[in-house]
Amino acid sequence: MSPRRPARHGVRRPALLLTALATALLSGCERDMSDLERFVEQTKQKHRGFVKPLPEFEPYRSFTYDPEVLRDPFVVEQSIEQALARGSGPQPDANRRKEPLEAFPLDSLQMVGVLQQNTNMWALVSDPDGTIHRVQQGNYLGENDGRITAISESKIDIRELVKDGLGNWMAREASLGLSSE
Repeated sequence: MSPRRPARHGVRRPALLLTALATALLSGCERDMSDLERFVEQTKQKHRGFVKPLPEFEPYRSFTYDPEVLRDPFVVEQSIEQALARGSGPQPDANRRKEPLEAFPLDSLQMVGVLQQNTNMWALVSDPDGTIHRVQQGNYLGENDGRITAISESKIDIRELVKDGLGNWMAREASLGLSSE
């Protein structure tokens, strides 16, 4: 016969007592939460949002390119009229001697003042290096063959020549305003 172990009645009582005490303490944690529930309900009432429905999209329609029937989308076709018109618009003078301010983009130049003597008017233009240049009507500035067409006390009017999408030249109006710096 094996020796009998003594019962551990003394260990079970404190564990049972501790469990009963914890249950009693936790049951006392119930609080009145009506103020919190009221706040949540008021917040829900105040913030009623509206979300627009999603837009409806047309279903995707596939397209099959047939090179036997359709033209090449990467080749620009010109009509006979367009080919004849090439070169008939305004063009820059390739033989003209470039002026100092044509080395800078137009947006990097600043008009800083004007000079007037009798009927002659000059504008003072600062380049990005800080050098001041005196220009008058007919002078060129900017990288797009910009020619000064008029000078007033507050701005310089410029006519630039730029290429359109077909390789032709077209005139574009620009201006350089008096800098407040």
